Amino acid sequence: MIILSVGMPRAGTGWYYNLTNDLMLASGAKTHAQIRKRYHLQSILTEVNCNIGALTLRRLLAVLVPSLMGNTFVIKAHAAPTPFALNLIRRGLIRPTYIYRDPRDAMLSAMENGQRAIQRERPNAFSGLVEFDDALNFMLAQVNICQAWMACPEALHARYEDLLTHYENEAERLVSFLPVDRDKPDLTGVIEKYRPEMARTIKKAFTSARVKIGRFRQKMSATQQETLASAFSPHLGRMGYPL
Repeated sequence: MIILSVGMPRAGTGWYYNLTNDLMLASGAKTHAQIRKRYHLQSILTEVNCNIGALTLRRLLAVLVPSLMGNTFVIKAHAAPTPFALNLIRRGLIRPTYIYRDPRDAMLSAMENGQRAIQRERPNAFSGLVEFDDALNFMLAQVNICQAWMACPEALHARYEDLLTHYENEAERLVSFLPVDRDKPDLTGVIEKYRPEMARTIKKAFTSARVKIGRFRQKMSATQQETLASAFSPHLGRMGYPL
């Protein structure tokens, strides 16, 4: 089986992926390094976090091969569900999770991350989002992707804020959703490892876990906040956030 860990950028996707992956590994799943090497998927799955990128027919067929050969493994994505992906999900060949965040905080985080990358002269995927309008257009597209996953009843939907404030409940929801063996003694250790308060000791696993909720209210001007409220108003309520 393929466990697909999808998320909104700057919404704790690395944290959630690592938690999911380690839970599955503790229950006997294959590592992504084993899958990439044995099935020659280096051009399909990235070495870090096993990101598949777009959920295209070609890419999904490639990762479907090791799954049909009896392997269970976790892959990551930020992409919207495609018709073929949804078909595989309905057939039980892919089990997806989707984590999201208040898009206003996610947008601010993307802008700041891009600015830091430029200052360090190491441009990244967010370096083109330092301007407010560019970042807003990017996040509007991400909100549309979020709505598409929210419409998928087979997916486990998680909010970044709930993972921060109600970690125990969210971890239990994830364990209940995944095809894990609850008798495995290592599951408890994995859950403890990824608690929010452990962020300093495993920074690379979930760097955004230390960020405060609602920071856009302190960092963005009143005019910018009004623009965001207008732009995201059709979606915020469905996502569980107040204007």
